[in-house]
Amino acid sequence: MRIKYFAFLLLIIPTFFSLGQVNEQATITELHQKMKAGELTSEALVKYYLTRIEKYDRNGKKLNSVSQINKQALAQAKALDQKLKASGLVGPLHGIPVVLKDNIDTTDGMSNTAGSYALAKNFPQDDAFVVQQLKKAGAIILGKTNLSEWANFRSTASSSGWSALYGQTKNPYDTSTSPCGSSSGSGVAIAANLATIALGTETDGSVTCPSALNGIVGIKPTLGTVSRDGIIPIAHSQDTAGPMARNVTDAVILLSAMVAEDETDPNVTHSNIDYLSHLKIDGLKGKRIGIARDLMGYHQGLDKVFEQNLEILKAQGAVIIDNLTFESMSQWDEAEFTVLLYEFKHDLAQYLSQTAPGLPKTLADVMSFNEKHAEQEMPYFQQEIMEMAQAKGELTDKEYTEALAQAKTLTQAQGIDKLLKEHQLDMIIAPTTGPAWKIDLVNGDHYLGAASSAAAISGYPHITVPMGYVHGLPVGLSFFSGKLKEDVLIEAAYSFEQATLYRKPPKLD
Repeated sequence: MRIKYFAFLLLIIPTFFSLGQVNEQATITELHQKMKAGELTSEALVKYYLTRIEKYDRNGKKLNSVSQINKQALAQAKALDQKLKASGLVGPLHGIPVVLKDNIDTTDGMSNTAGSYALAKNFPQDDAFVVQQLKKAGAIILGKTNLSEWANFRSTASSSGWSALYGQTKNPYDTSTSPCGSSSGSGVAIAANLATIALGTETDGSVTCPSALNGIVGIKPTLGTVSRDGIIPIAHSQDTAGPMARNVTDAVILLSAMVAEDETDPNVTHSNIDYLSHLKIDGLKGKRIGIARDLMGYHQGLDKVFEQNLEILKAQGAVIIDNLTFESMSQWDEAEFTVLLYEFKHDLAQYLSQTAPGLPKTLADVMSFNEKHAEQEMPYFQQEIMEMAQAKGELTDKEYTEALAQAKTLTQAQGIDKLLKEHQLDMIIAPTTGPAWKIDLVNGDHYLGAASSAAAISGYPHITVPMGYVHGLPVGLSFFSGKLKEDVLIEAAYSFEQATLYRKPPKLD
């Protein structure tokens, strides 16, 4: 569904960018330097992105990644430009346009929909806690991004990046291929340079997969360091928001602004990491890195690119320990899925209970809405995952508590922690996923494999960085480690990025 575009955009004319003064790879720090030097304004930056959204997202390749626009973005940018002149930067994201996945509450006149007609009129009364942090840091919420409907937790035959409300988002490197999901719109918007930075959310792979397939950086932080308030949930034991950016520096700047303790979040994880101090050019030196061989082997071309990058890691001073395997891997999927089904039913009802009258209040209400509006909501695939979740009981059920304990044990003490301890490792690596498969609305996604589950289920941090291309399609390298080990992961990811600089913008013209 094409969102109506606002008439004021017709008046927008690119300014400094048409003169080539700012490269799309410019970091937030570099943008701020130009702002302070009077060479750039936040207003001009917002205009530039709005023009690109019209040119490439609405027209041209019709990437369909940005679902809604904040009508107040230009006014907010002008106000921040005045504040800069009067008193300097208000924070680390001063005047920087950010887009939010369309499952995050914001009060900027945009609904929070999860891509569903059922929530098309869900206009939050409060910003999500993480959005509050971004605004405190000076960010401008430019718009919302499309996603796999209900964060890809509706059907086993879903197409990543498709939602009933907004349609199919496309990979900018090849619009016939999948952008992955569920944070598909956020990944595509950043890859196509439609905003400076983006927020995605992840339960299992929903930040890292679209980051890898769209050639950008994605960080899934330690569970609980970023508040889950105001985010349409799947499961509180795995859900987290995460930064998505074109470079490690911007992703870390965004992460730093996001991390704050929310007293209303029942499962806060305290972090006192100075994330920015770990952007070290020699960050790979001396790092003991294990290769998870059982998280690869599903694509020959992907494995070849991975092997080539091992030599770069070694050249940067890393110590490689090969042939690691997760002995518990075959057992954790079933436990995870059971947990997600239970928590989805419970957590979604909790979120919906705070929405306006007339909107669905339970998962059963959502399913009923879908059935009544099947032509709009279910033209390609059904809602069998929702049906399985609805059949589950309470979070006090023995089936749930045992599955949760098993999932955490298998991925923590018997998984990541075990490998790190046995081999004295700083981190584990594997190909993130990919390359992108063809969009298939009839049969659904064609996943071959991914490295996301161990970190996702355990709640441990995971960073993906571009590691090259397979047949012109981006692929990523995953770094993951133990709880609150973002510091060592950032060091390695930044060092690898700076040693390779693989990312090339997609050709949109």
